[in-house]
This record gives sequence, C-alpha cells and structure tokens, in this order.
Amino acid sequence: MGLEFVLPADQAYGMAKAAIARRQVSLVRVITEDGTTGVGEAFGAAGVTAAYLDLLRGYFLGQDLFDNTLIRNRIFARHYHLGLENQLVTCLGAIDVAIFDAMGKVLGLPVCKLLGGRARDHLAAYASDGYFTDDPQNQLGDQLAGLKGQGFRGVKIKVGRGAAEDEARVRLCREVVGDEVLLLVDANTSYTPAQALESMVRIAPYDIHWYEEPLMPRDVAGLKWLHDRAPMPIATGEALYTVHGFRPLLDSGCLDVAMPDIAICGGLSEVRAIADLCALHGVRLSPHVWGSGVGLAAAVHMLAALPDHPHAWPQPCLLEYDVGENALRDEILQQPLALDNGLMAVPEGPGLGIELDEAALVRYAVDSDHAANWFS
Repeated sequence: MGLEFVLPADQAYGMAKAAIARRQVSLVRVITEDGTTGVGEAFGAAGVTAAYLDLLRGYFLGQDLFDNTLIRNRIFARHYHLGLENQLVTCLGAIDVAIFDAMGKVLGLPVCKLLGGRARDHLAAYASDGYFTDDPQNQLGDQLAGLKGQGFRGVKIKVGRGAAEDEARVRLCREVVGDEVLLLVDANTSYTPAQALESMVRIAPYDIHWYEEPLMPRDVAGLKWLHDRAPMPIATGEALYTVHGFRPLLDSGCLDVAMPDIAICGGLSEVRAIADLCALHGVRLSPHVWGSGVGLAAAVHMLAALPDHPHAWPQPCLLEYDVGENALRDEILQQPLALDNGLMAVPEGPGLGIELDEAALVRYAVDSDHAANWFS
C-alpha cells in the first residue's frame, strides 16, 4: 500500500540542495496460513515498489516463513542483472521486515530478540532538525527553540551551502542548545572533498559529534582523502544498498559511522549483515530514519539488538528522530512510538510491537480504494 503525506509548498523543508514537501513510502504485508500478519516499509514511489512486488511475490507465496534468507539469496542470484541499487532491493527489504514482524508474532518474541538480543530497553534519541526552509516562521532558530525541554541527547542540523554559512548555523545551534548536547551536521552530499574539509575546519571548534554525508557515498577515494584530514568523525550510508554498498567504504577505512536506512538498503537482514561488517572494522552503526512509524519501529528494534562494542560505548546508541512534520510516523499506528524526555522505549510486544490504524492508512493512501480493502 502506497502512503503519501504532502505539506503546503510554502512549508517545504529539507537539505541544502532542495526543499521537500512530499513524503512517500509503501507498506508491504505478509499473511501466514494461520492468519498471522507482518508489515514492513519501503522507501520511494509507490508505483515502482508495487511493480517490483509483482515480480517478487511468487518467490514467497507458499514458502516457509523461516526460509526468508534462502529465498532472498535465490532472488539476488537469479536477478543479478537488475543490480543492487534500486527499488527491487527496497521492496525486498519491506518484505524482510514484514517477515521478521510475523516471525516474532509466531514465536511470541520482539524482533530485537530475533536480531541477536535485547541489549537495551530504552534508546537515546537525537533530534533530526535544523532544516533549510523558505518558511519565515520556521527558520533555524525557530526550529531549535522548539527542542528545548524535550531531553534530546543530540541535535542534527543541515549544512552544505558554504563553509561560512555552515559555521554561522553551527554557532547559532550551540548558542541555543548549549554545550552539553551532542551536535551533528548533515551536508547531504553537497560538497567536493576540498569544500567539505573547509567546512569541517570552520566548524570543528564547536565540538561536532559527526559530519554526515559530506560527499557522495560512492566516492571512496574522495572520502578516504577527506577522512585522512578530517577533524571529526564522518558518517554516511543512507543512500547505499545492501552490505555490498558499505564494504568498499569499510575496507578503505574512510567511514566512522555507518548509516543504512532499513527501508532502503534491503531490510533488517541486510542491516544486521552491515552491522557485523562494521564490528569487524570497529565502526559504529546508527540507522538513518526518515519514513513512517513502521520504519521507525524497525530501527528501534535494530538499535536495541546492537552490541555495545563498537556501537554504543562509550558514546550512546543513538536513534534518529526526525522532528519535522510527519503524519506517516505520528498517525498510522494505533499507539505511535513516542519519546519520553528524549528516550524511546523498545516495544515489548511480539514482532515489531505495533498495530496499524486502518482509518489513518486510508486517509494517507495513494490509492484509497486499495487501502480500504487492505484489511478485508
């Protein structure tokens, strides 16, 4: 089912390259013979995901729920000509998350237990905020002021429009949130290596926890050059697909924090493989989260299952919580995953521990008729 949330054009917000007024994801559901259901999320245009789902559906129908890994490998082997960087992978990831959700319900276990264990009951969240926008009522200072008193462990703001402006934005952020809060910045691949280094040098005195996506994530040579000179950790990976996308960065030693998006890179199975590879290289993993409540739930379980070393020691295991307006996160679950003083409780129920709100799904469905029949 395709879902879409659209803001008025004058309230669009986003990165240095462009403002965004539209969020679109697809939910994929699996149903077992005994009626157990599971749900997963895929990033991207709903029509494309639906086309790939038609291709993939036959591989799973009638198969054992617990043969997921075998089926995934069969699909990748047979369709290798299609590559690994497309919505086939995101759709397969949504199926993967839905299967984990269903397996957890069948076994009576939360998904984090299926991923390796429940290492923590609560996650410290950082506010993903500080967007660029033309809305005069929602500039950087306004956005940051709205975070006061919410208990966020960290704050991430957008940069990428030149080193001087980056420094001004970072300075303002420190003035508003203080020195005790972790400060993260995100350039969304806006720079060349030399430009990114200039930006880093300008903002280094403000104690930056990590610098996200300074360059295109596949620019391994550029990232290696930058990493060798950078005065702060480098994070990237939200636009990479499968463990194969992360391997060149990890092998070259140009990455400090891996940020796969579960709804893009291939699902929980793929992120678990990325986490294992990160551990071999001593690199942290912190998933990118910018979708619906389903994707947020998957990220919470993934983070709950990560071992402390290297992912959560001595720094906290951080959950990205986008504070921009997002009805697909806040309204489609019967009980939305909410923060309490900057902490997210890991759901204790079986599977993902969430239930969908049927009325909200119909309200935000790309095809309302299809949504109305989804539960029948």
